[in-house]
Amino acid sequence: MKVVVCTEYGKPVEVVERPDPVAGEGQVVIDVEAAGVNYVDGLMARGAYQIKPPLPFTPGYEVAGRMPDGTRVLAITGLGGFASKVVVHETQAVPIPDRLDSARAAAFAQSYCTALFALRERAGLRPGERVLVLGAGGGVGLAAVQVARALGADVLAAASTPDKRERALRAGADEAIGYAGLKDAARAWGVDVAVDPVGGELSEQALRALRERGRLLVVGFASGEIPRLPANQVLLRSRSVVGLDWGAWSMSHAMENRAMLEELLAMPGIDPVAPETRPLAEAGQAMDDLISRRVTGKIVLVPAS
Repeated sequence: MKVVVCTEYGKPVEVVERPDPVAGEGQVVIDVEAAGVNYVDGLMARGAYQIKPPLPFTPGYEVAGRMPDGTRVLAITGLGGFASKVVVHETQAVPIPDRLDSARAAAFAQSYCTALFALRERAGLRPGERVLVLGAGGGVGLAAVQVARALGADVLAAASTPDKRERALRAGADEAIGYAGLKDAARAWGVDVAVDPVGGELSEQALRALRERGRLLVVGFASGEIPRLPANQVLLRSRSVVGLDWGAWSMSHAMENRAMLEELLAMPGIDPVAPETRPLAEAGQAMDDLISRRVTGKIVLVPAS
């Protein structure tokens, strides 16, 4: 089988041939048809994530493909997904509905589970509330747009380019804006919950835009800058800053996370956009493009291409 291997942090990854894996008790082999590329994969390959896998390792957080009986499944692997075959515990393999092809299924779990965990479990989003989504042209951002709409909220999307803003509108956002004058535009629109996977100076603008009892969801730092938020802006109007680490939660709550994933796959209004597809050999470039924010939506690697 083909496998992407990281042998040194921050150095180019390579594709190697290895023997096909064999399933143990309670496990299943998945023939990978697509592997989702996520921001965390790129951070791990650079050695910039809080978890540093022992070298050498294979990145790849999520995959979609077929089990030996032909059943189409997706699975959260955490590591090892950038390969033509993976072995997972049978409880990790979740059937894919017919409406999703393998590419969209492979880009589904991380983004949509993060969005639902953030909005419902951490922010307690209520129908009729108004949500600002930063980074709305990225994978988590687009998922947050659709999940917020599915939960009955209005959505203001914020993104850096016209193409990304147009993508957010097609995903269901009510309105879309750029980052210039973000605080004033969002405050005028009215924001109860802000989803922030970007960080940097935009975080403070989003915090200042919140209405009374507004919640700022700290999802990530795609800008590369961890913000220093003024505590007086949290105190004013009884605002909250709410953190979340869906990845860690999912590992310690595997069955609850599976139930969340199955709920999302069946949720009305959830229709992930088609990701960009690239061959396995371009894994390194795909991760670099994500880290550098050159991607609209998501990327998946296709081992067969």
